Amino acid sequence: MTGLRLAAGELRRLTSGKLPKLAVAALVLVPLLYASFYLYANFDPYGRLGKLPAAIVNEDAGSADRNVGDEVTSSVVGSGTFQWHEVSAAEADAGVRDDRYAFTITIPRDFSAALLSSGNFTPQRATIQLTTNDANNYLSHTIANQVAEQIRDTIAEKVGSEAANRFLMGFSTIYQQTQQAATGATQLADGANRLLTGQQQLADGAQQLATGSAQLSSGLSTLRSSTATLPQSTRQLADGAQQVADGNSQVAAAGSTVASGSAQLVRNLDDVNNQLTDRLRAAGLSEADIERVQGVLGDLRAPVDQANSRIQQTSAQLNQLADGARQVAAGAAALANSAPALSGGIAQAADGANTLSAGANQLNDGEKTALSGTRELATGAGQLRDGLNNGLQQIPNPSDPTRTATADTIADPVAVNSVGVASAGTYGAGLAPFFLALATWIGAFVLFLLIRPLSSRAIAAGTAPLRVALGGWLPSALLGIAQVVVLFAAVTWFVGIHIAHPVGALAFAILASLTFTAIVHALNAFFGAVGKFLGLVLLVLQLVSAGGTFPWQTLPDALYPLHVVLPMGYVVDGLRHLLYTGASLRNLLDIGVLVAYLVGALAVSALAARRQRVWTVSKLQPELSL
Repeated sequence: MTGLRLAAGELRRLTSGKLPKLAVAALVLVPLLYASFYLYANFDPYGRLGKLPAAIVNEDAGSADRNVGDEVTSSVVGSGTFQWHEVSAAEADAGVRDDRYAFTITIPRDFSAALLSSGNFTPQRATIQLTTNDANNYLSHTIANQVAEQIRDTIAEKVGSEAANRFLMGFSTIYQQTQQAATGATQLADGANRLLTGQQQLADGAQQLATGSAQLSSGLSTLRSSTATLPQSTRQLADGAQQVADGNSQVAAAGSTVASGSAQLVRNLDDVNNQLTDRLRAAGLSEADIERVQGVLGDLRAPVDQANSRIQQTSAQLNQLADGARQVAAGAAALANSAPALSGGIAQAADGANTLSAGANQLNDGEKTALSGTRELATGAGQLRDGLNNGLQQIPNPSDPTRTATADTIADPVAVNSVGVASAGTYGAGLAPFFLALATWIGAFVLFLLIRPLSSRAIAAGTAPLRVALGGWLPSALLGIAQVVVLFAAVTWFVGIHIAHPVGALAFAILASLTFTAIVHALNAFFGAVGKFLGLVLLVLQLVSAGGTFPWQTLPDALYPLHVVLPMGYVVDGLRHLLYTGASLRNLLDIGVLVAYLVGALAVSALAARRQRVWTVSKLQPELSL
C-alpha cells in the first residue's frame, strides 16, 4: 500500500456518515474559533477606552489669580480618552470600590498653590492622587498610571513653559532698563564732551585774562614810575606856566590817550568778567560760587576803576588846560596840589593790577585743573556708554513669538519622533502571530482525537514503515491545511487584520501546520496515549517560551533553551515578518527549523511504525488507553 492510499482510506473512514463529517468540520473550525474570535475581541481595545468609566475629583482651591485644577479638569474631561465623571471624593472612592469607576484621579486642595510656588521662591511639589483597584481589573491600573503620567507631563510642560516665559520676559525687562541706561550714558558722554569743549574755551579765556592782566600790571607800573615826579613837575609847571601853555596841546593829547586806554581797560575788564561768568556757569558752578568769584574780582579791580575815574578826571583837566591856555597858570597851582593824589592813585591802580594779575594766574591754574578733571569725566562717560552698549548686546531680547517658542522648548526640550520600520497597527494585529501559531498547534492536536496515527492493517500487511507513517500523517496534514486556509480567511476578512505578504504568510502558516501535525502525529504514534499528554505539555512549554506577547529576551533565563529549541517561537517570528513587513532573509532560518522538525517528526513516526510490527504484552494489554 502506498501512503496516499492509506491516507485516502483514513479520510473515507472519517467521513463515512453524517456525524463523522460534522466532527471533521468541527475539527477544521477549532483553530478558527480559538484564534479569530480572540483576535476579534482584542482587535483594538485602546480605541475603545472612551467607554471605560473613570472619575476625576477637583478639590483645588486655586490661587489669587488662577485655578490650575479647573484647567486640568476641563482639559481631561474634554479629551474624551475615557468616560470621565467629575464627582466628589466620597463618590469617587465608593465608585472605585464597587467597580463603577476603573480608577480615579484626585487633584488636591493646594494643587495651584504648589504649582505656582516656584514663582515666589518657595517651591513645593504638586501632587496628583491616583486611586485604582486591581480587584476590578489589573490592566486598568497600568492604563491609569500612563494617564496620570501624561497629565503630569502636560502640566509640567505647561507650567514650565509659563515659568520660562516669565524668565525670558525678565531678560526683556533688563534689556529695556539697560537700554535706557545706555541712552542716558550716551547723553552723559555727549554732555561731558560739550563740557570739555566749554572748559577748554574757559581755560583759554583764563589764559588770555592772565596775559592781559600781566600786561595791565606792567603798564600801570610803568605809568606809576613815570608819574612818580609828577608833583614836582606840576610844581615846576606852576612856576613855568608859560612853558606849559606852549606844550599844553601835547599834554592834552597824551592825557586823552591815557584816558582812552584806561576806559578801554575797564571795558575789557567788564567783558572778561561777563565771559568768566558765562564759562563758570557752563562749567557747572553754582550761582553762589559764581557770585563769590565775581566778588573777589570786583575787589581786585576796584583800584583799577578808581584809577580810571581819576585818569578820566585828569584827562578832562588836561582838556580844560588845552582849551584855556590862559588858565594854565591859574590852574597850575591846583594841578600841583592834585598831582600827589594822582600819583598815589596811579600807584594804587598799579598795585591793584598786580593783584589782578596774581588772581588771573590763580584762575588760569584752576582752569587747567578743572580742564583735566573734565577730560577724565568725558573719558569715563565714554567708557560707561561703550560698556553699557556692549553689555546690551549680550542681554537676550527675543520677540514675542521667539520667546514663546523658546519657553516651550525649555519646558519640553525633547521630542520623540517615532519611526516604525514595521507597524502592526492594532493590539489584535500585534497578537495575531502568536495566536495564529497557537491555534495551528491546537488544531493539529485536536485532529488526532479522531485520526488514527498509524494503520494497524497496513502494519500487519508488512507495508514499509515510512509509507505507514506518511499514510497516518497525510490526513491530518490535509485537514491542517484546511484549518489554516479557513483561519486566514476569517482573520483577514472577518477580523480585518492587514497582512503585508498574504501569499507568503499563508504558505508559511501551512508549513507550520504541516510541521505541527507531524510532531503531534509522531508523539501519538510513538508514545500512544501518552503522546496526547505530551502534546499538551509541549503546548504549555511553547506557550510560555515562544515570546508571543513580551519579547522573548524578557523570559527567565531557565526558559531561554526552550525558546531556542521548540518550534513555535520560530513560527511566531516568521509570521511577524510576513504579516508586518514581508519576506526577509530571517525567514529562511524559521523555514529551515520547521522543515527540520517536519522531517524529524516523520522519521520518528516511521520508527514508531517499524517498532509496532512487533507485538508485545503491553501492546495487547496497555496500562492506559484513551
